[in-house]
Order: sequence, then C-alpha cells, then structure tokens
Amino acid sequence: MLGSGTAQADAPLIGTQPAQWRVVWTADPATRATISWSTKEAGRSHSVRFRIKGSGETLAEQLAESGRYTGGEFESYYHHARLTDLQPGTAYEVQMVSDANESPVFYFVTAPGTDRDFSILHGGDSRSDQDARRRINKMIAALVESSYDNDDLSDDILALAHGGDYIVTGKKMELWSMWLSDHELTTASDGRLLPIIPARGNHDKGKPFNEVFGFPEGDLNYYGLNLSPQVHFTTLNSETSTAGDQAQWLKAELKASRDSNRWLLTQYHRPVYPAVKTPGAGLVSWVPLFEKYNVDLVCEADGHNIKRTVPIRDGKSDETGVVYIGEGGLGVPQRTPKTDRWFLESPGMADQGHHVFVLKFTKVALHGTCLLLDGTIRDQFTRPVRK
Repeated sequence: MLGSGTAQADAPLIGTQPAQWRVVWTADPATRATISWSTKEAGRSHSVRFRIKGSGETLAEQLAESGRYTGGEFESYYHHARLTDLQPGTAYEVQMVSDANESPVFYFVTAPGTDRDFSILHGGDSRSDQDARRRINKMIAALVESSYDNDDLSDDILALAHGGDYIVTGKKMELWSMWLSDHELTTASDGRLLPIIPARGNHDKGKPFNEVFGFPEGDLNYYGLNLSPQVHFTTLNSETSTAGDQAQWLKAELKASRDSNRWLLTQYHRPVYPAVKTPGAGLVSWVPLFEKYNVDLVCEADGHNIKRTVPIRDGKSDETGVVYIGEGGLGVPQRTPKTDRWFLESPGMADQGHHVFVLKFTKVALHGTCLLLDGTIRDQFTRPVRK
C-alpha cells in the first residue's frame, strides 16, 4: 500500500530520498503526465506508485527514466515517470520511490475531458531573487487551495504555465537545484501538486532545462496541448529560430486548432510587443499567424514588469486583434516599463511588481486578473468569445 508522510517544502536532497517533486504537462494532460523528482545519489531503482485518489484500487507502478543532471560539478539525479492512459478530470495519488526510500503521498488532477469552466496561472522569470520567488510560490499554493473553496468551477486552478527564465545561469545545476527545492512550495497543504507547463527562456540555455522538465535530449521545446476540449494552449521557443520549421509547425498547429476550440492561447519568453526591450524575432515570424488564426491571448515574459497591450492587428489598435500580456514577475527584480509605447496606452496598461496572472476560461469570456505579491489586484481584463 501507499506509505504515509507529510509533504515538506525544502525536502533535503540526501542519498536516494526523493525530493524536488513536480508534475509536468507537455502533451495531452487529460490522459498523460510526467511525475518527476530528484535524488542526490544515483540509486538503483526508481518508480512511481499511483492510483485514483480514494479508490482503494491496487497500486499501479511506473518505472522512471533516470540520469545525472549535467551542469557543473553539482551532482544530483533526475527521475521521470511518464504516466499514460489516465482518466480525464481525475485525481491520482502518487508516491515516488527510489530504492527503499519513499516520498510523501501526493496527488494531482488530470485536465478535464468535458467542456467545463476552469482557471490556470501564468507567469515567468523566477530567477535572481530567491526570497521573492519563495514568497510567490507560497502565494501560488494559497491561490490553488482557495480556488477550490467554493462550488464555482471557473475558479478551479488546474496548472501553472511558466514563460521561462527559471534561474540566472541555465547551465549551473546548483541553481536549478535551488529552484527545484523552492518549487516544492507550490504544493498545497493537502499534498496537491500543481502541474507546470514550461517554456524555455534566454537564461535557460544548456542541457539542464530538458533534464529538469523531462524533454528528450535535443528537444526544441515547442508543443501544443488541450487544457480542455475547448481550450488549446501552445508553447513556443523564442530561444531558437522563430522562422523555418517552428513557424511552419505553428501555422499547422493554429490552423488545426482554431475551428475546434473556443479559446486559443500561446506562451513564449521574448515579447513581440515589449514594455521595456526591443521586439523579439517572433514579431515577424509569429504575429502574422497569431492574427490570421485569431489567437485570443498571448502570454510573454522576459521584460521583468507587468503589461497588457491593446488588441493589435496589422500593427495598430484593433478590437478584433490579439492581446499580449506579461512580462515576468515570479521573483525577478522588476524594471520600469516604457508606458508611452502606443500599444500600452489605455485601454492597455503597464507597471512593475512581482505578480502572477490568473486566467479564467468560461463559455462566454476569458477573464484575466493580475495579482501582486501582497494579493492586490493590479489589472483585470475580459476577452469575449470570437464570433
């Protein structure tokens, strides 16, 4: 049977005791999930025990793919158990086992298979200020817990989409290990693990990014998934060529998804309508596709500020256009945005402050709320369903 134990943030990375637990969504989150953890030593055998929460069913077990993280002299090991054929909208108990050592019992919930209302979180740039990062992570855990305190399904937070720049130097595994331990703070007090949908940022160069999030070696880190039958979420990689193969893939992805989904969203790191920096290459490669296929919301990071653009089409304000939000406040020190840029003028906005966006999907509207670290609402917006 599943062992017991109390979830502890900052679980020590010692021997083959499982720590740095996380759930990653990169494909069909209604039926698949990657359960990942770390150990300090290599160990011999690593697996996840799992079953439907509260079912009393016989435990299933999935062996993990394991290896040593690369990135400096810091030695630790990754383990990724890939669960498939799960039931949509279902809570699963999971316990990570490395040799004879067991993690606490956690649970996570798969994405819904029905057209229901729900919410997700979006943010980026959790590097450089560990104290702020840890406070944001505690805030995230509290938001997730409170989102289930009522009967309004639209409040339920299902996942965190992270727009990249987790640490300051992506090739240093010691920094990644600190981020992974801090990420444990997003675990709810009842053991609920919040799935993460990761994008690669400009500080995330090197092999550790793929090793942390369970991507195959050499993966290009752009992918699409459905968060529900009517919400399609695409993650792009602004740190490789935005043209060529990736642009062709994006065109096919959006074309195939637009007519069958009420909501179409995209995330990546470098902004194309930035509040601080110069535009990323996606302005040429991706924006025409966003506009052609009427993407409803684009989530960016990198600028270290808060922004929401006016709806944009053909390089000007147009209510039928695409709205861009961002630009990263999950811990990184903030910059002063250039509020005189035309796309940030009212009804757009820009500011600074550690923050996370809550994105709520209903059958009639997409509601966005930008929450500051102290819980203050800094911005709210609504996008109607496209006709």
